[in-house]
Amino acid sequence: MTLTHPQQDFAGLSMLDHHGEWHEDATLARYADTSQDFLRTAYRHMVRTRAFDDEATSLQRQGELALWPPCKGQEGIQVGSALATPMSDLVVPSYREHGVADVRGLDLAKLIGVFRGVEHGGWDSAERNFHLYTFVIAAHLPHAVGRAMALQQDHRRGLNAEQRAVVTYFGDGATSQGDANEALVFAASAKAPVVFICQNNGWAISVPTSVQSAVPIVQRPAGFGIEALRIDGNDPVASYAATKLALEHVQSGRGPFFIEAVTYRMGAHTTSDDPTRYRTDAEEQYWAERCPIKRTAAALRNQGVGEDFFADVAADAEDLRSRIRTYTRELSAGDVLDMFDHVYASEHLQVAADRAAWEAGTC
Repeated sequence: MTLTHPQQDFAGLSMLDHHGEWHEDATLARYADTSQDFLRTAYRHMVRTRAFDDEATSLQRQGELALWPPCKGQEGIQVGSALATPMSDLVVPSYREHGVADVRGLDLAKLIGVFRGVEHGGWDSAERNFHLYTFVIAAHLPHAVGRAMALQQDHRRGLNAEQRAVVTYFGDGATSQGDANEALVFAASAKAPVVFICQNNGWAISVPTSVQSAVPIVQRPAGFGIEALRIDGNDPVASYAATKLALEHVQSGRGPFFIEAVTYRMGAHTTSDDPTRYRTDAEEQYWAERCPIKRTAAALRNQGVGEDFFADVAADAEDLRSRIRTYTRELSAGDVLDMFDHVYASEHLQVAADRAAWEAGTC
């Protein structure tokens, strides 16, 4: 089975196009869930994610958050892949995987604290097997590989049998970082059970993918000995199927797997960015027509799903927006001493000394 494609403009394997029409794909069909229940679930998560993301963006514009990284337009790959990933597996996100967080069952309000500047993280990463956000580009990828290598050791000793893989997310810009390439080297050498999901949203801030990489990103993992697949990341069905395929691959001991999900960042890189300085209206309109939420809604309507369902989802999303708005405005910093509590898993001499100095007023 050939899992890569040589053309730079190849959009990626898809099963649900932007008109909401189905297309059979031999590579993905065996792994796909094309049921109406799946589409309903994916649609609800994507709409919730979009509402949360829009509200957080608005709150930042109002001065309630220091910064916000929008994920608008990338809900298809995030929700589709997250629905395919067992809760027992560890997810290592970058910093805009809000849709993955929602599927994992994390209270989205917990994402707010770090962007308001009142918390260092905001949640227990072990509770939902969803790691804290990492803001240094690609710095989390060696961590994800290290956890996958540790998982191999656990299994050899008969431990942690329920966790079988690590899934990590990053953007196309991260592939230009040394950390990403080092992670691929170690993952390939160790045959680590890690799935790399590259959300190629077209832009590394203001630098287009075509400038970042001389060849399609999907071709690059082959240089490390890693199998790769390019998909339409705005198709939640293809995203689900590709992740199932990748998990089967890594769980069978065949080493890591790399998914390039072709998607589009419809908003700014972060709220400190102005995409109108480097993108055209025509480009944005082209991708707006390929919105993952619109295509899923079209598919559901084609199947006869009534407006009551869409009204219920919209009400759920509006309730979420309202709750996040109230929560954010009421969120204040906790006790300063809290910052010393979760630096290391066990007591550390330097942290203990820093705490004592703070309490004594000598620092």
